[in-house]
Amino acid sequence: MNPTRFQFALLLLAVIPSQVVPAGTVIPIMLHSSVNAAKDRVGKKIEGRVMQNVRTPSGRTIREGSRMIGHVVKVTQPGSSGSSIVVKFDALEEEGRTTALTTSLLAVASTASVRDAQLPITANSDTDPVSQWVTRQVGGDIVRRGQGRVASQDGVLGTWVGGSSVLIKRTPNPKAGCSEGPGYDREQAVWIFSSAACGVYGLKVKIASAGTTPPLGEILITSRRNVDIGDGSAWLLTVVAEAKP
Repeated sequence: MNPTRFQFALLLLAVIPSQVVPAGTVIPIMLHSSVNAAKDRVGKKIEGRVMQNVRTPSGRTIREGSRMIGHVVKVTQPGSSGSSIVVKFDALEEEGRTTALTTSLLAVASTASVRDAQLPITANSDTDPVSQWVTRQVGGDIVRRGQGRVASQDGVLGTWVGGSSVLIKRTPNPKAGCSEGPGYDREQAVWIFSSAACGVYGLKVKIASAGTTPPLGEILITSRRNVDIGDGSAWLLTVVAEAKP
């Protein structure tokens, strides 16, 4: 091996570990497409924007503004038994690079829930600067921006890092369908969600399968009427299998 190739090999060894996105990594996104069982067809592209910098244990940072790309896998249009839709988010696009991912769904929240989580809950909010607001996350955690702290109902403490960005350890919520697994041992970027956020908030749908069981990554959402989740909704995804570009 000549020196040039040797140096190139060393460079690859240095770069590849930092590209890994390990299982358990939480990725909060805002949907920039609608999901509608009455209108959508198999193969429709769906897209979401990463809403907070996501740092992995390997040192990689998934930048806010990166895109999660998915598609519709299956649709059952509204009928007497309701409707359903299967979606899969399986690619991350950032800075000209695409990483194939397998993700599941921890929680989904309506646009109204997203708005409410970014508004102050204190009476004197009209006179307080934004940096001093007290807000309530989707799921109930309280953010005290003036102290730079977040507190869950179970006493888990996290950090407000500016804007609507929050770092906090995930809390298992088995009653709602989120059992402990990879990623619960470290602080995660959860955006407007709470430590124990799990399931559906402000929407008349049900997560029948979160994508954590085969076929991995296929998220089944059902409704007694029409599955209709609009542009601007919040999705809390988590990687279920280690991914590399």
